[in-house]
Amino acid sequence: MTLFGTSIESIYLIILLIAGGLTILYLFFGDILEGIGDTFGFLNPVLILSFFAFLSATGYVLESTTSLSSILILLLAAGIAFLLDTLLNIFVLIPLSSAEESLSYTEESLKGRVGKIIIPIPENGFGEIVIESKSGVISKPAAGFDNNIIPEGAKVLVLEVKKGVLYVVPYENELDAHDLV
Repeated sequence: MTLFGTSIESIYLIILLIAGGLTILYLFFGDILEGIGDTFGFLNPVLILSFFAFLSATGYVLESTTSLSSILILLLAAGIAFLLDTLLNIFVLIPLSSAEESLSYTEESLKGRVGKIIIPIPENGFGEIVIESKSGVISKPAAGFDNNIIPEGAKVLVLEVKKGVLYVVPYENELDAHDLV
């Protein structure tokens, strides 16, 4: 079958090459378009590009290897592309997006965490704190909550976060005998 004077196999192949090229461009410039995927939810550019890639690849293979009608091949290719796109979204894209979020932290989430001073905090000055987490080590500037001196190596509790600075107090985790009863 021909469409606009071009064989349908050539059209499928051209669509596949365009979808593949746009996918590579999206890999390089995807951060610019990231807001589009967040705004429209299901209209994620990755899903749209992969749908056209799956559609054209399936259509090309079916046109080349079977004697089915072109309309039936297009419908079959669209169904297969939709199924593969759904599987890609459920098993790859959704887990990747949630994994990326779980490794990040907000400054508000640091409140109540215990860390260790690696650069001593002088009176009315700044030092540095290290907080260990499941995703790695977080190093942030710190100041004494009461503007007091905190020596290097001391365990501290984060009470407040302002403009990227953690305000801390010395932390002691010793239980008294009457606390256990």
